[in-house]
Amino acid sequence: MGENPNLSVSVQDSKAAYVLSNVAEVVERILTFVPTKSLLQNASVCRLWRNCARRVLRTRQDLSWVSACGPCHSAVHALFSALTEEVENVFLLPKTVLAIVDCETFNGQDLSYRNTVTPHSSPTAPPKEYQEGEAGFAIMFPSIDGVQIKPFHFCKKTISSTAMKEAGLIDNTDLRVVLLFVYEAYKCGGARFLNQILGPLAETKALVAGGLIESVFSPPRHCCTQGAYGVVGLTLSGSKVQGASVLLDQDVSTPQSAEVTIRRLKAANIPEKNTIGFMFACLGRGQNYYNNQSNVEADAFRKVFPNTPLFGLFGNGEIGCDQIIKDDYTLCDTDSEGLQHEYTTVMTLVHLG
Repeated sequence: MGENPNLSVSVQDSKAAYVLSNVAEVVERILTFVPTKSLLQNASVCRLWRNCARRVLRTRQDLSWVSACGPCHSAVHALFSALTEEVENVFLLPKTVLAIVDCETFNGQDLSYRNTVTPHSSPTAPPKEYQEGEAGFAIMFPSIDGVQIKPFHFCKKTISSTAMKEAGLIDNTDLRVVLLFVYEAYKCGGARFLNQILGPLAETKALVAGGLIESVFSPPRHCCTQGAYGVVGLTLSGSKVQGASVLLDQDVSTPQSAEVTIRRLKAANIPEKNTIGFMFACLGRGQNYYNNQSNVEADAFRKVFPNTPLFGLFGNGEIGCDQIIKDDYTLCDTDSEGLQHEYTTVMTLVHLG
């Protein structure tokens, strides 16, 4: 008598079911190929799968990003259209998200001034400076062992030594990098407010970088009137965090000099893995500054750091300086005034362990 094919299939199915219900190593291996949203859904199958999913999530400590450029054919900004689709396929559980978009097409509710610098969705494609049109990006930071990322948002009524301490900006020996974005800084009192933030930071060894922007879509604060100045940002603390930055000042006006300046970042010996670049440039730079040559600074960064994604914005002022820390020795220090610039670009590397 011939073998019953239905019986054979039934036996194979029962073996597979046993393995998937009892062998954690197999289940965990399979779940490593599953995007996070589906992974969280699979975690509800049974206790074994839930425990396996938790272990897989703890290993996902590489940041991810979504970038997009327009025009978008819907009323939604191109970045958020892309996020709706691509967030289904990310392999991390975001704990903190930094989003920057152009303000010309975002109805005044943005985290940049006018233009952005975004990496391509493909890691092999070069970053692009967008000085007009619709563009933006969102960087998703997971929970990372040895790294603490804290968002902060201050206005003139909420800034204080206590608030800055709670955010990790002062009295924090583990502070390594501060990314900050000051909005409405041109208004009366804005300059004094900015110095109130930068003064204590200039006394630390932390790398400080950012820019002056138009407005924010951080969680709303009800302590200040609409249109008041303020600051949002992130503190990055922990022994695994590394940072370095160089200033492309007004004398840097050719592709060759831009590459030479950016190449100085190599002295920091920052690992490539889990490292991102930030470019905070003046609106007066870009294509017009380089005699109608486009994408000069982003291309120079790509040439020096071909495997590092670059993010950034063109704003109304730049925050940062030459700061390369090597073997616990800061090669260049500055004060609060020296952190503020015009017609420059602050190019920064941030490593997250």
